[in-house]
Amino acid sequence: MEFGMFHEFPWSKGCSETEAFDLSFEQVDAAERWGLDVMWLAELHAAPTRSVLSAPLNVATAIATRTSRMKIGTAVQVLPLCHPLRIAEEAATVDQISHGRLIFGVGRSGFPRTYQSYGVPYAESQERFAETLDIIKRAWTEDSFSYDGRFYSFHNVHLVPKPYQKPFPELRIAVNSPDTFPAVGALGYPIFVAVRIGTLSELAPNIAAYRAAWRAAGHPGEGKVFLRLPLYIADTYERARDEAEDSIMHFYRWLGGQLEASAAQAGARAIEQRAERGQRLQTMTYQDALRDKVVVGSPRQVNDRLRALRDELGLDGILAEINCGSLISHDKVMRSLKLLCQEVMSAFR
Repeated sequence: MEFGMFHEFPWSKGCSETEAFDLSFEQVDAAERWGLDVMWLAELHAAPTRSVLSAPLNVATAIATRTSRMKIGTAVQVLPLCHPLRIAEEAATVDQISHGRLIFGVGRSGFPRTYQSYGVPYAESQERFAETLDIIKRAWTEDSFSYDGRFYSFHNVHLVPKPYQKPFPELRIAVNSPDTFPAVGALGYPIFVAVRIGTLSELAPNIAAYRAAWRAAGHPGEGKVFLRLPLYIADTYERARDEAEDSIMHFYRWLGGQLEASAAQAGARAIEQRAERGQRLQTMTYQDALRDKVVVGSPRQVNDRLRALRDELGLDGILAEINCGSLISHDKVMRSLKLLCQEVMSAFR
C-alpha cells in the first residue's frame, strides 16, 4: 500500500508567510528521511487564514530539488483554472527535474468561490476540465498538434519539454459525487476519494460502481483507489484524540459553513443536499468524526484501522492529512509523521 502525506502548507495565526513555507519544508525534508512514499500538494487560492499553497507545481519543483527518492504529487491541480499549455509545460518540467517522480493528480474543486476569484464560471467547470485534460495529454504525447475546442484553439503547437515519464506521468482524478465514480472508471483512470463531506461508510458502493464501470469498459485490472484521510497518531489513543480535536473540529465547522454558503452559487450541483450536508458538518460532534470521518489513535490502532479500510474498500494507498484544520503545532505534526513512517507504514511492508 502506498503511503503519502497530504499537505496544504498551512498558514496559521501568528505565523508569517515565510515561516509557513519554512516549517512545511521541514516536514517535507523529514518525510524524505523517514521513507514516506509520496508528498501530496493541495492547491488553495485566496485563503489567507488557511494556506500559502496556491502554486503547487512551483512548490513541487522546490521539493524535487531537495529530495531524491520521494515521489511528488498534486492533489489536486484544479484544471479548469489553468491554461492547458502552460500547465503541461510546468508539469513536464517538474517531471524532468525530479527524474520521473511526479504523480499528476487533477480535479475540478467542489467550491465556486475560487472560480469567481479567477473569473471562470463554475458551471463550465466540467467541460473545461475535460478539454484541458485532453489538451495536456496531446501536448505531452504528440510532436506537434492542433486543437479546436469550445474554450481553446491551437494550431501546430510543439510543447517543450516533454515529460520524463513515457508517455506521461501517472494521472489520478479526484471524484466526489456518485455519478463521477463510474464516469471516471469508464475512462480508465485511478481515483482519489475523500470523506471531507461524506463518511467512510458511504464510500464502498461508490467504489464498487467505479470498478464495475472500469471492468465493463475493458480496462485491465480493477482500477486503483487512493483515500485522502484526516489521520493523526500519538503514543496513546487518549493523547492522539485530545491533541487533534480542536483542529479537526475547527476544520469541519469551517467546511460546513463554506458548503452551505456555496449551495446557492451558480453552477453548484445537488443544491439541497449540499446545504443539508453543510449544516450537518457544523453541528457534528467529535465522536461523530472519530466514528466515520477520521482515523486517530496510537500506531497500533491506526495500523489496524487502515488494514480494515484497505480490506473493506480495496485501497491502494492513503493520503494522510496529519494537520487537518491547520491548528496542530509543528512539533506534534512532526511526531505524528514520524510515527506514520516508522511504525505504521513499515508494518505494511
